Amino acid sequence: MASTSADISEGAGESFARPRTRRHLHSQLSQISNASEFNGELESPGNGQATASTSGRSTPIPLDAPPSVKSLSTARKQARAEQRRRLFPTIEFASRVSHFDPNSEYRDFHGFFNLFWIGLAILAITSMLRNIKDTGYPLRVEIWSLFTVKLWHLAIADFLMVATTAISLPLHRVFRAAPAGGPLTWAKGGMTIMSIYQILWLAFWIAVPFLLDWTWTSQVFFLLHTMVLLMKMHSYAFYNGHLSETEKRLRALDDPSTASRAPAYLYPTPDNPMGTMASPKRAEAKGKGEAEDSAPGDTDEIAQLREDLARELTSPIGNITYPANLTWGNYVDYICCPTLCYEIEYPRNDKINWQNLFSKIAAIFGCIFLLTVISEEFILPALVDAQQRLDPSLRTADSPLTSLEVLLILAETISWLLFPFMLTFLLVFLVIFEYVLGACAEITRFADRHFYSDWWNSTDWMEFSRKWNVPVYSFLRRHVYSASRPHIGKANATVITFLISAVGHEIVMACITKKLRGYGFICQMLQLPIVVLQRAKWVRGRKTFNNVCFWCSMILGLSLICSLYVLV
Repeated sequence: MASTSADISEGAGESFARPRTRRHLHSQLSQISNASEFNGELESPGNGQATASTSGRSTPIPLDAPPSVKSLSTARKQARAEQRRRLFPTIEFASRVSHFDPNSEYRDFHGFFNLFWIGLAILAITSMLRNIKDTGYPLRVEIWSLFTVKLWHLAIADFLMVATTAISLPLHRVFRAAPAGGPLTWAKGGMTIMSIYQILWLAFWIAVPFLLDWTWTSQVFFLLHTMVLLMKMHSYAFYNGHLSETEKRLRALDDPSTASRAPAYLYPTPDNPMGTMASPKRAEAKGKGEAEDSAPGDTDEIAQLREDLARELTSPIGNITYPANLTWGNYVDYICCPTLCYEIEYPRNDKINWQNLFSKIAAIFGCIFLLTVISEEFILPALVDAQQRLDPSLRTADSPLTSLEVLLILAETISWLLFPFMLTFLLVFLVIFEYVLGACAEITRFADRHFYSDWWNSTDWMEFSRKWNVPVYSFLRRHVYSASRPHIGKANATVITFLISAVGHEIVMACITKKLRGYGFICQMLQLPIVVLQRAKWVRGRKTFNNVCFWCSMILGLSLICSLYVLV
């Protein structure tokens, strides 16, 4: 249940290989290998042809254009030429494939991956043959029949839920059009309005499955999709809100005598762990302006501030500048893209690989089939048997249920569920992060397939939280940890991030099991002291030992939490 926790350590060393950015096929991030600098500025191409510093497609800017317009034009060109630090916490998107992709550089264990599928096929065939022998049918029907109950209710509700997130776009247009300092700007009232809407939106759609009395299978899908859309809506609103305030500041600098000259804040990053209140060049510009004793006006300091703000309004790839992204096409594309962090544009592949897409769709149904077989054959019978043995109404008066018997039944159930839940965990990981997200990425031509890293090599829960669920980890780091750390410090931001993640996991478990117990919340918050122990001097360097402990706690924790929620 720790998969969505945010990374707390800054720049911690990694001893295991991570996916590398693939630049040779589809990368749309421009390089500056063939560009040079002269007197602090990129040289312009002498022959009028497109180079690394210009796309060759820029619209000419009139000589009498306002300084803010000139800054935006310059920012678009520089964004194509170099990858520079953004003001808002940045997620680096690049063209790369997942670990299990046939084109991945991590192919050494591909044979074990194939063996895993062969083993699951043997398990499924053996189970079906046993069912034919016992019942005359290859499959049981307890779970299969749940998939079609109120299916149209689920489809209509899911469509309406997605549609209600679209209010973010018209509301943001209102916030952007509001005059600077007005009550409907993002900083004054927009942030509050969107926060209240998101809270009410979440409460309503969480209540829908209970009001319509859906099966637990429908609730699992609907609730997970609800959490995904909530994070997408939050990222879209808050990032565009930040851009609207940035645009207002840039426009105000057209009249420097009345505009604020407060520096642009750069959020903490591994390269800049403490954060700073200005770009690296702004201090030099300020010092130069003071040395020349220039009059208030278009000084070097103001020019550098314009550059900082204009760069923030331009996508890292350099093709789109805010507010050109405020379109319905851009919003629908973002909703379909397999990411939880909004950017003005993303790196894209040239075309859809239809063979890869169809293979992933087939794998999705294959994983769902295997998950159902495992649940029917191994998980459900163990839980039903334990429930019957723990039912006091089935006990006679002379043989009441003792505490020792309860503990023994729980221990036996947990032991029976260890292997089935390990397989379930691996299949859930594959179906979500390799196949569902991979299929969405193929449909949208989304080039960055880095949805997970080598989490199986994790030596502590902090490393696992970084590698297991990269989209959620990136969201929490960008919108929770990095956003709160400048105000409350690193330690408190860490606790807040884990707290929000734990609450989210507990909401999911409570809605699925219809029980509010807090087991998942407690287990996830216990990861903080466990990480402290694992990083002690006498444990930290024992990678094999720590990895074994990680796997044992993972396998035991899954069956333990399930048994507690269902039986207690």
